[in-house]
Amino acid sequence: MCQQQNDLSLSSLHSLETMNKSEISTVTQFVLLGFPGPWKIQIMLFSMILSVYILTLTGNTAVICAVRWDHRLHTPMYVLLANFSFLEIWYVTCTIPNMLVNLLSKTKTISFSGCFAQFYFFFSLGTTECFFLCVMAYDRYLAICHPLHYPSIMTGHLCVILVLLCWLIGFLGHGITIFFISQLPFCGPNVIDHFLCDVDPLIALSCAPAPIIEHVSHSVSSLIIILTILYILGSYALVLRAVLQVPSSAGRQKAFSTCGSHLVVVSLFYGTIMVMYVSPTSGNSVAMHKVITLIYSVVTPVLNPLIYSLRNRDMKFALRQVICGMKILKPS
Repeated sequence: MCQQQNDLSLSSLHSLETMNKSEISTVTQFVLLGFPGPWKIQIMLFSMILSVYILTLTGNTAVICAVRWDHRLHTPMYVLLANFSFLEIWYVTCTIPNMLVNLLSKTKTISFSGCFAQFYFFFSLGTTECFFLCVMAYDRYLAICHPLHYPSIMTGHLCVILVLLCWLIGFLGHGITIFFISQLPFCGPNVIDHFLCDVDPLIALSCAPAPIIEHVSHSVSSLIIILTILYILGSYALVLRAVLQVPSSAGRQKAFSTCGSHLVVVSLFYGTIMVMYVSPTSGNSVAMHKVITLIYSVVTPVLNPLIYSLRNRDMKFALRQVICGMKILKPS
């Protein structure tokens, strides 16, 4: 009799465990609320974001073509800029197309694997951008502070190595933490009040608390952001000191023009991501989180080509040739 009761208890326990496992694995997709509102507002947002997306693709592609076609721009500074534009194209492409689909969709769903793929690429590309801005600051530091040694230090070989390191470190930086977040149990609810899959909303939906994973994720993000911004600010502080010692006003103006465009891009990007991932954001509303994310993920990439081209005479000339459909050939 006791043996039968024990067998029955074990059977019930096994059934309960099986049921719990099935409940834990019920979430196969997430719902991205995005920007809820009337249909007219959704259409207006769709038109605006689509226009920004097209401008971003057009502007950054034009920069890549200008650097590719104009042999005078085959220097490390412009090679880095072309790679940066290539990065921006993929940075907006990993989020905006899905955002546009959701604006016109009634279900607004994204698959579990699709959500974590977007999460991975969004964070990896953002991290790569941080390191690209560091390398671009290093390039300007060498060009202005050590102009005589610049050609021998910043060679084409070193430039390629730095570009590859940016991509490699960027895509390895968050891989482990994102993998562990994806292994958390998600048994419902599955509604994310955001327009993309971000770390805080995903961890909040987990059925099991994961303070260690959350702490490690925020620590890695904060460490990358703080170290890179400190390096960039340190580099430009040295550049500023060197520029102020230049006797020629024309030389100072040219240096300020080149570095000024870089600093504007750095300020736009880091100003928003530091609010999101470094400073405490628990007191900010969900709407504020969406606006801040929209600035650094959608608005900043469309402004970068304008900032770099409007403040650079060689780039403006090369872009005019691209727009006119002319390839610049190096004079013999």
